[in-house]
Amino acid sequence: MNDLFFSPNPDVRKIAGELYISIKDMPILSPHGHTEARWFAENKPFENPTDLIITPDHYIFRMLVSQGISLDDLRIPRRDGSRADGDPRDVWRLFVKHFFVFAGTPTGLWLREELRSVFETDIPLDETNADLLYDHIDACLKDPRFYPRNLYERFNLELLSTTNGASDDLIWHKKLAHSGWQGTIIPCFRPDDVTDPGRPDWRENLRKLSELTGEDTECYPGFLKALRKRRQDFINLGCNSTDHGVESPRTFTLSASAVEAVYKRAISGRATDEDHRAFIAHMLMIMAEMSTEDGLVMQIHPGVYRNHDKNMFHGYGGDKGADIPVRCEFTQNLKELLNTFGSHPDFKLVVYTLDETAYTRELAPLAGYYPAMLLGPPWWFNDSFQGMKRFRESVVETAGFYNCIGFVDDTRALPSIPVRHDFSRRIDADFLAELTVRGILTRRDAETLMPELAYGLTKKGFRL
Repeated sequence: MNDLFFSPNPDVRKIAGELYISIKDMPILSPHGHTEARWFAENKPFENPTDLIITPDHYIFRMLVSQGISLDDLRIPRRDGSRADGDPRDVWRLFVKHFFVFAGTPTGLWLREELRSVFETDIPLDETNADLLYDHIDACLKDPRFYPRNLYERFNLELLSTTNGASDDLIWHKKLAHSGWQGTIIPCFRPDDVTDPGRPDWRENLRKLSELTGEDTECYPGFLKALRKRRQDFINLGCNSTDHGVESPRTFTLSASAVEAVYKRAISGRATDEDHRAFIAHMLMIMAEMSTEDGLVMQIHPGVYRNHDKNMFHGYGGDKGADIPVRCEFTQNLKELLNTFGSHPDFKLVVYTLDETAYTRELAPLAGYYPAMLLGPPWWFNDSFQGMKRFRESVVETAGFYNCIGFVDDTRALPSIPVRHDFSRRIDADFLAELTVRGILTRRDAETLMPELAYGLTKKGFRL
């Protein structure tokens, strides 16, 4: 066992290692991520190292873009489905040539560890070894051990959740449900595609929602009926949570007449930006109310200016690395939702943030008071060695450990899942060991907490 992330203090390092060993082989719960159910339904070999490791992972190509490399150079699919001509091996060579820019980043560590633990090689990621690495990984992908279902089992996954829009037909989840395979791949209900009328594809998504449910989504009551039906469709396929990617966590309830008027303006293309924001805030309240009815755990991922690079968005679509954190206020914005549902026995709300300044000032006090609210782990830009440490240091003294949800990998890259969970477990082991050496925790406290942080809090918080 190596001592990655453990303190140089020998007393802390010794306890951290013992805590880590006690839980390192526990199953992995991945209740929120962005891998594809299709991979597991078809269970075909991944085509090549580039399409497996680089193409789906905006952590990688956003850094390469910062060095002046275009998405066409990386053969990232364009918005219209086309793709630049080229050889995946050349993309791999370009990536490896610039791998030095990932030094000190969590992405660099993830990739290094993926090669070692998943692809079982110590070949260095440098330009002289690009072809050697490509050939090694390519050979692995042809081995049945690296087929999607076998990776799921090799990674000791107990559950994996994808993220699907309300207008998604869920065809691959349906195929999996009838496949006879024993792995647990479930969808997470993310209705942003129909609850954000500011999206350019909103009307088209409403049409799809209508077709899937048989409800008239041209009117607001029909829209609500359609959402309830879709939630039940997701639940029938194992769904246990919703997710809402919003710029602001603002929540409030519009009057019946006001929401009808906003919806009509949106349908007719006359809605203002404030109409869009008000409707999103209202729909968060509606989604919370529906969660009290059907038990789905509600997640809110706020604080992101999505698609900051408009040229990138128009050419390649969303989720291409051009999303930038913004300041976020929670105390006032969540007040109506928490006053209405924060003590409801059938409601659970997991709140994430990219604005670390809110941890101590707002989120920890809120989660340390409202029974329904849990803190999501460090997310996206904060999912790093220092980010995880800052999170624990900022929230534990006010919210404790048990008002947190456990680790969520939020990944699009399947091979990174066991690595990210392992890193989280190591960092938590080190944090608990430090508190133990300082006398803040007893050794028994730390030994009790370690499996909770690695597994138990996620299982309880997501009602798995």
